[in-house]
Amino acid sequence: MEVAGKKVLVFGSGISGIGAVKLLNGQKAEVILYDGNEKLDRDKIKEQLGAHAEARLVIGAFPEGLLEELKLVVLSPGVPTDLPVILKMREKGIPVIGEVELAYEYGKGDVLAITGTNGKTTTTTLLGKIMKNYRPDDVFVVGNIGNPYTVAAGKMTESSIAVAEMSSFQLESIKAFRPNVSAILNYTPDHLNRHHTMEAYIAAKENIARNQRAGDYCILNYEEEIMREFGKNLKCQVLYFSSRRKLERGIYLDGDSIIYKNPEEVTVCNISELQIPGLHNYENVMAAVLMAAVYGVPMNIIRDTIRGFKGVEHRIEYVTEKSGVVYYNDSKGTNPDAAIKGIQAMNRPTILLGGGYDKNSEYTEWIESFGGKVKKLILMGATKEKIAADAEKCGFHDYVYADTFEEAVHLAAELAEPGEAVLLSPACASWGMFPNYEVRGEKFKEIVNSL
Repeated sequence: MEVAGKKVLVFGSGISGIGAVKLLNGQKAEVILYDGNEKLDRDKIKEQLGAHAEARLVIGAFPEGLLEELKLVVLSPGVPTDLPVILKMREKGIPVIGEVELAYEYGKGDVLAITGTNGKTTTTTLLGKIMKNYRPDDVFVVGNIGNPYTVAAGKMTESSIAVAEMSSFQLESIKAFRPNVSAILNYTPDHLNRHHTMEAYIAAKENIARNQRAGDYCILNYEEEIMREFGKNLKCQVLYFSSRRKLERGIYLDGDSIIYKNPEEVTVCNISELQIPGLHNYENVMAAVLMAAVYGVPMNIIRDTIRGFKGVEHRIEYVTEKSGVVYYNDSKGTNPDAAIKGIQAMNRPTILLGGGYDKNSEYTEWIESFGGKVKKLILMGATKEKIAADAEKCGFHDYVYADTFEEAVHLAAELAEPGEAVLLSPACASWGMFPNYEVRGEKFKEIVNSL
């Protein structure tokens, strides 16, 4: 992909877009940074670009005349691929790629990539730690985890390893992206406001293995029938993880032991040795272990790393105990299935904080998972009435509304009694109230610690 001297449009001015601008600058492209949000502060964007980045900044309505000049368009993950202006670009034959594709084109070394509805961040973080213990100086943990792939790509060498968390938004626009080892953890309905159908959402996730070849590996969840069918048609080597049955090849949970079999049988560890509880976390560990093992990491390095791993921030994160009440931050529970895992991890009566941005999710399964644990559900944000309606359908009436996030947390503290828990696990995205789930989780911890 030769871009030197060519006009390249970067669509979206977030951290991925900023990273793409800088990477394209390094390739001598003539860069235009565009964002349709006319309320954005130009000076702030220029500050984020830095003194040495070069880009013509266009904000607001898209100038139609630009279409005649462009040779390439790079989409940030948050930009829907079916916007009218994007469709016009394609009609005119302008190549449209995502920032992951750009980073892969100019990055060097090997790629280990992970996708799935839930567990991506935990699995990516753990695999990143394993790989860094194996190769301390040349591992980059990138992607949807908050470190744009485009930022790291320019620093990579032939011996580098990129451990990449890939969202469906990032994967739907790939063309040549080809990881050495990929993994799909699970599928549950999410982002249907963007992908419109479950089939389109799954197809975007499956792109992670689309270009893999005979010497590559794809790791799949054996307990998802759709993945077993998908695995039959891949050109690469396919191995599975399972939390419910023994496998002839792959990794599985046998009682309290995690067993790796390929072809020799090796006991990886006992789940009592792990510091992250819950069946979903055992699956995340198995996926990370299997990816590292097929890449060639010695089992002693894998074992030492998983035993010391304490999980990730904002995912069923212990915050503090106040007046006998334990507070947990699960702000990363941004869809009902992820939030179900949060409830399942509770072992005491719980005041649950839920609600936020509407991603066209259904909440009945989440409410049915309460299993008598939820003493009170405090609802906030755009989805509060929709969740309440689903709660009524399920026969759950112990809910109240809060007008603000701060009110919700203070109300939870008032309702909770010694021996109980307060859990922020919203089952919704943070948009509309916060820029992202990290800011929401930090605000929760700030309020709780000031109680």
